[in-house]
Amino acid sequence: MHHQQYTYKFCPVCGGHLENKNIKEQEPSRLVCKDCEFVFYLDPKLVVCSIVEVGDKVILLKRAIDPQKGKWVMPGGFVDRGEEIRKAALREAEEECGVRIELKDLLGIYSYGGKTEVVVVYIAEHKSGDLIVGDETDDARLYSLDEIPWQELAFQSTVDALKDYCRRENFSRKEYERHL
Repeated sequence: MHHQQYTYKFCPVCGGHLENKNIKEQEPSRLVCKDCEFVFYLDPKLVVCSIVEVGDKVILLKRAIDPQKGKWVMPGGFVDRGEEIRKAALREAEEECGVRIELKDLLGIYSYGGKTEVVVVYIAEHKSGDLIVGDETDDARLYSLDEIPWQELAFQSTVDALKDYCRRENFSRKEYERHL
C-alpha cells in the first residue's frame, strides 16, 4: 500500500506534521511525525465474509451502497477492533440478511496488491432466520452454483472465493460419487 494515497497530515500523538520517510531499506515509506518521530503505520483492514449454504444453494446480496453498488456479494463486512473474526462473521450475516449461521470451515484468505482489505472467507450453514434485505442491500437471494451471476459480482475477492468454493464442492461431489 502506498501511503501517499492518504491525506493524513497531522500526528495523532502530538499534532505535529507528518512526512513520508523511509525508515528501513526495502520497506515502503512510512508517515513519521517531524516533531515527536511517532511512526503512523497504516495497517490493512480486515473483512470477514461467509458463503452461507441453504440446502444446495448459497446466499448472495445485491449491494445498495458504494463501492460496487448494484453488484452481488456474500454476507460480510469489516471486523471491529478487538472483535473475534468468527463472531464478526456471525454478526455480519445476521445484520446483512437476517440469518443465523454456523461456521463450518475456513475457505480462504484473500488479499491483493495495492488494496487495504484482507478478506477472510468462511463456509457456513444456515441455522435459523428468514432471508431479509438489510440496510446495505437492495436484494437477497438464494443461488445454486450454476446460477451464480458471475458477470455481476462485486470485488475480486467475491469472485475468487466463489470460484474456490465451486472447485471445492465439485471435488467433494466427484469423491462422493466415486464411493457409490
